[in-house]
Amino acid sequence: MYSVSRHERRRLWWRNAIVDCLFIAAWFCFATLLSVYNKWMFSSDHFNFPYPLFVTTMHMIVQFGLAAALRFLLPHHFKPEHKPSHADYVKKVVPTGVTTCLDIGLSNLSLRSISLSFYTMCKSSSLIFVLFFAFIFRLEIFSLRLVGVILLIFAGVLLMVATETHFVFSGFVLVISASALGGLRWALTQILLKDPRIGLDNPAATVYWLSPIMAAALAVISAIRDDWVSLFQSQFFTGFSRTVETCFFLLLPGIVAFGMVLSEYYIIQRAGVVPMSIAGIAKEVTTITISAWIFDDQLTPLNITGVGITVAGIALFTYHKYRKSVDAPVPLDGATGGFDDGSGPLDDEERVHLTSVTRDDAGGDEGVDEVCQSLVTKGDELMPNKSRST
Repeated sequence: MYSVSRHERRRLWWRNAIVDCLFIAAWFCFATLLSVYNKWMFSSDHFNFPYPLFVTTMHMIVQFGLAAALRFLLPHHFKPEHKPSHADYVKKVVPTGVTTCLDIGLSNLSLRSISLSFYTMCKSSSLIFVLFFAFIFRLEIFSLRLVGVILLIFAGVLLMVATETHFVFSGFVLVISASALGGLRWALTQILLKDPRIGLDNPAATVYWLSPIMAAALAVISAIRDDWVSLFQSQFFTGFSRTVETCFFLLLPGIVAFGMVLSEYYIIQRAGVVPMSIAGIAKEVTTITISAWIFDDQLTPLNITGVGITVAGIALFTYHKYRKSVDAPVPLDGATGGFDDGSGPLDDEERVHLTSVTRDDAGGDEGVDEVCQSLVTKGDELMPNKSRST
């Protein structure tokens, strides 16, 4: 096992950062389109469809269909060799799906009783829960510096959305519960994505196995909360043309939701849950800034200070991850051909280049030979009676 030089770690970090930024940009576009759609779909001034849980259920069904199509059409890319066993499905996949749908359901229900500003303030606490569960499940190494950066971002978000809000205890309990479930949801999702034995290490496979659980759980909640009898007797399903129009607006955005979820899973698989949450905060900062710039939304000095603190916190987090990746000795495993930082397998050119670099660092071929010989000697000492094949 060779250690990668600092120069190579820096180069690989920037390469991975560019790829991660592309996924984040894709997620940003899909999420923004979906936000615009939700505002149009549920606004009383536009389509005025008052059943958000039913809409999300339909999107889950669309996502399952698209994931199944990808697995069928491109099995080499989107269909892993393994699939979850019955025990893994019950113990790991089902809890992740149920936790996800509860996060979505409670978030939607809380918006019925609290303002959007108060919702944003409370929902920003999900970053704390994400970090907490990342430490609990050992997805992140505990660091006081990381905790400090996360608290700085959290404080910035609170200042960024600070406004006069009407406190409603029931809505507060709902949104805080959703934040806690959101942190648990992303941690469980990352565990599934990182374990190839379960068969959900491909984002499309994750959507394929999770979306039926989420659709079923959301359908139960929606049937109770939205009263489906009244829904299908409403004006949205009167006549053939009106029904077709409603189905079109219900199902088509599911494609956008599928792209957004795939981007989320790729970001989590490559970077982890904490960077994914930071990207979400960055999206909120960008949205607020654009709203103030284009739509002349009024920001108080306190709001502007919050935006500045949040941006500074995000920059500090990026610098923290950069230093951690560059300074830490990252081993190159000849058996797997990858790095333990989640950067994925290397191609042949990079493997040859890294091997040559580490040979130079070790003092040429002689240095590598000395390392190999010492490993052989230690193996003989540990297993003196076991013959070594040539």
